Amino acid sequence: MIGIRLGLGFASAALAAALALTPVAAQAPELAMLDRLERGQWELRLRSDGSRSRICVRSGRELIQIRHRQPGCERFVVQDDPNEVTVQYTCRGNGYGRTTIRREGAGLVQVRSRGIEGGRPFSVEGEARRVGSC
Repeated sequence: MIGIRLGLGFASAALAAALALTPVAAQAPELAMLDRLERGQWELRLRSDGSRSRICVRSGRELIQIRHRQPGCERFVVQDDPNEVTVQYTCRGNGYGRTTIRREGAGLVQVRSRGIEGGRPFSVEGEARRVGSC
């Protein structure tokens, strides 16, 4: 019985050592697609009513919380692909949202966001396009 335990312990240690020496593929930074967007002034045009608003994009992450502009919201990355990201977020005391951003080019994205803001549901679908400098 002791020999079996020692054998299993040795095998486990050998496996752990082999895994530690195996090179790990480098992972891209989280939400890297947003980092590839052009910095500057972006115009978001909503499909529902044609209204337009401007957003100064510094990191691309400004497009995640279109209806919840306050800082300090908790975020959870649901999907992180090279040309599309989905992020779910919660803003304590003010609601939550789930936003999908699909990149069509460095200066053009499609945005879809749904959630609750101030106790009321919202749904936003539109196109954001870089229009100049901030």
